[in-house]
Amino acid sequence: MRVFLKIVMLSMLLGVSAATHASFDLEDAYDPALDKAFSDDFAPAFDDQPDISFRDDHPSWFMDTFLELEDDLNTAVRFKKRGLMLYFGQVACAYCKALMERNFGKREIALYTRKHFDAIAINIHGEKSVTDFDGVEYTERSFSEKLGVNFTPTLIFYDETGKQVFRLNGYQPPYKFQAILEYVADAHYRDESLHDYMARGEQGVDFEEGALNEADFFSPPPHAFDRTRFSASRPLAIFFEEGKCHACDVLHSNPLANETILKQLEGFDTAQLNIHDTTPLLTPTGQRTTVRDWVRELGLFYAPTIIFFDEHGQEIIRIDSVVGFRRLRGVLSYIQSGTYRRGASFQKYRRDEWLKSLK
Repeated sequence: MRVFLKIVMLSMLLGVSAATHASFDLEDAYDPALDKAFSDDFAPAFDDQPDISFRDDHPSWFMDTFLELEDDLNTAVRFKKRGLMLYFGQVACAYCKALMERNFGKREIALYTRKHFDAIAINIHGEKSVTDFDGVEYTERSFSEKLGVNFTPTLIFYDETGKQVFRLNGYQPPYKFQAILEYVADAHYRDESLHDYMARGEQGVDFEEGALNEADFFSPPPHAFDRTRFSASRPLAIFFEEGKCHACDVLHSNPLANETILKQLEGFDTAQLNIHDTTPLLTPTGQRTTVRDWVRELGLFYAPTIIFFDEHGQEIIRIDSVVGFRRLRGVLSYIQSGTYRRGASFQKYRRDEWLKSLK
């Protein structure tokens, strides 16, 4: 009986999918209900407190499937899409809500996304069955854990062959998000990193003007971060920023002005680097390079980016997206707890802490 029901449901879904693709009109990709007419294209200084009104809603043009990814990809290819875009989100996520309203609520982004990708939503705490491209079945939650999803939203893009070609961790403001979509849809990842792609678009822009935001807790140059010869006594947080950076201003005027964050940062070695600087330095793994070359090697494309390194110079986690007080506080707590040493992800740490709070 269950097999029969699944066949019936599959037929219905295929019918809906075919109808959705066959009747596709660029106008249909746009959901006016989500249009908030945001004009603040730059990093929003929104409160990242959990929003219980957000039920992990997504636009009507997201695909409703059995989450059997091979079949989903075949459908996307059949309708001339570039591949799949998997969206990993959760209920009450302020960053997910921003993606849905600020980004997909913009007409040009909604149109472009649906034209090039079939979008599929996965709840990182969900129990629905997900069958990966290799035929292994997971729950939404275990699949998210397998892929190491730390932040929501996370977007993972797969090409026509099922190869993962790009991953976007966290929320990006609309102007940058649009550029990232074009980078993936036009397959620029085959020839260059997102860092280089973005840099080409910024040629001729003067980044010399504008001082970085100062803070007393940053160690002064010269910077010798090498932790391979002698282990450090505490983790290292490096803030990669630039001048005339609205998102950097928001970081300093909001999370980094909070007493709780400042107290947590006392347990870290901290430094600030200008991503365009050509000053020499020693990286945490002992490599001699310049700031700009290291930024390129790290593949950074968003300022500010914060990368955390352990006592031996190995990267623990990075935040290369919009970050508010609660997310930064959570990441600092995660590192200070030492949970990462046991191989636990940030999301697992958060889930375990939530379960403890219920006892």
